[in-house]
Amino acid sequence: MKKAGIMGGTFNPIHYGHLTLAKKAREQFALDEILFMPCGEPYMKAAKKVESARIRAEMTALAIQDEPYFTLSTIELTQSGSTYTYETLERLREQNPDTEYYFILGADNLFQITRWAKPERIFSSCRLLAAVRDDKTVADMEAQINRLKEEYQAVIFLLKIDCMDISSSQIRRKVADGISIETDVPAAVRAYIEEKGLYYESD
Repeated sequence: MKKAGIMGGTFNPIHYGHLTLAKKAREQFALDEILFMPCGEPYMKAAKKVESARIRAEMTALAIQDEPYFTLSTIELTQSGSTYTYETLERLREQNPDTEYYFILGADNLFQITRWAKPERIFSSCRLLAAVRDDKTVADMEAQINRLKEEYQAVIFLLKIDCMDISSSQIRRKVADGISIETDVPAAVRAYIEEKGLYYESD
């Protein structure tokens, strides 16, 4: 079976935290490729200002252009209305029955995933790779993993990664405040943000 990782997200904008997490997942679990999958209309962020799908996809393509194991997936961008992770995973498995999918996520999403649409169908469609970050400890993560395994028969592994103090919201604030984002995003993404005049107004 081919092993493919999935890095899903709004990517508003994509940053080095996303890229580092994907690299660590590929290395630690011998994944054949990582699909970077910008979401279409993020139903859980509907009240927030999110750049268009085209802009977020273009930034993602620029960020991964020099990484041979990274691929841009536009599967969610072709869907009208809100997109749901369980539907995307089931569609991928139907299209690629010879591929085993590993969904990569951070601690915050591991603790929120039961609030996503039809979490039981997410767990039955993929394995999860969860990174320790934010205010969660390894013990916190293991306790949550055990709860999800018991309730949903989920298959979840911990990713070993150093904590990175970086987020898309921080980057947007920096741009709006005129602070350099050189250490946060690849040069091509930074140039794109400047060229398009993105994020110069606060959320």
